[in-house]
Amino acid sequence: MILAPRPIGKGTFPADVLESDVRTCIKAGPCGLGKKALYIGSRFLDRRFYIPWTEVRRVFKRVAMSEGGFSGKGIFGSMAFLVVEYGSGLEKECRFKNEGVLDRLLEEVEKEHPEIPVHSVSAEKKLAEARAAEEARYKKNLTPEAENAVSLLRKEQAFLESRSSLAGMLTAAAKQKRIIDNMSPAFRIGGAVLGILGIIAALYGLIGLLTHNAWALYFLIGGGAVFFMTLSTNTFPNKWNSKKTAQNDWDQALRDMKEYLAGRPSFSVPAQYAHPVVLERMIRVIREGRADNTADALRLMKEDLKALNSSVKVSQKEYDEVVKIKPLFLVCGYADEI
Repeated sequence: MILAPRPIGKGTFPADVLESDVRTCIKAGPCGLGKKALYIGSRFLDRRFYIPWTEVRRVFKRVAMSEGGFSGKGIFGSMAFLVVEYGSGLEKECRFKNEGVLDRLLEEVEKEHPEIPVHSVSAEKKLAEARAAEEARYKKNLTPEAENAVSLLRKEQAFLESRSSLAGMLTAAAKQKRIIDNMSPAFRIGGAVLGILGIIAALYGLIGLLTHNAWALYFLIGGGAVFFMTLSTNTFPNKWNSKKTAQNDWDQALRDMKEYLAGRPSFSVPAQYAHPVVLERMIRVIREGRADNTADALRLMKEDLKALNSSVKVSQKEYDEVVKIKPLFLVCGYADEI
């Protein structure tokens, strides 16, 4: 390896073991999950550091630049970080551009290393309090119809979880479509102008280097920085952030889900809402005694989602759920037929 990952804990591995482990690790954004270690990105390089799993004490998500996440307020506009506690109280933080990728990484950690907590100490306390409050809301004795509805939803939930990647792709496509569809034309125009100016400045700097211009390097670095900034903010028009691409990705994710549900024509929710979290929230509606069947549970669950916005306080658990499923309903306007 040209740039081998550097250890930030006490444990180290031989070069050949490290190379094999980082090459076969599960990559998730700037980080990676290997058999031997957890790999963490630096500000500019992915998987630049590593910590042996034996030293990892806790791995969790921290949400910043938003009143969401652990503060319990707000739903959108967050910046997500992976936080790793290791050794004797040391901490390493790594920013993720895509919060969904970070969530999937934490799910993998929980599955592969169940002994490692995936929530902060304060978050665990809030989750325990939320679980206790949730259990207190549930009715002790449900009607036979409600019991049958819960049993059906549990089976459908397991069916979706057996191909969880389909629900994940549906959520990712819905989020991207929402971002692209709601991006102001002014941002696109500004991004295009800045991006083109950055390209021109970089080209001028490149030519200046060949002609020994004293200012060439500044133009090259500055122009490149401006161009890549517009790319990172998703405002520079290109194939990957066009409305057509976002629509195609959403259509493909929806087709894949419909094909998977083809053998279950009486599935409790439309394909565009087929996510395990949606079914889990429907189950809660029924267990609270607010509905006896899946149709009413879906209707009431939609009303609950509509009532949530950036000014509503939610628990961390609900925050994590809402960011996964609310884009599905917003993209479809809460309609069952699209």
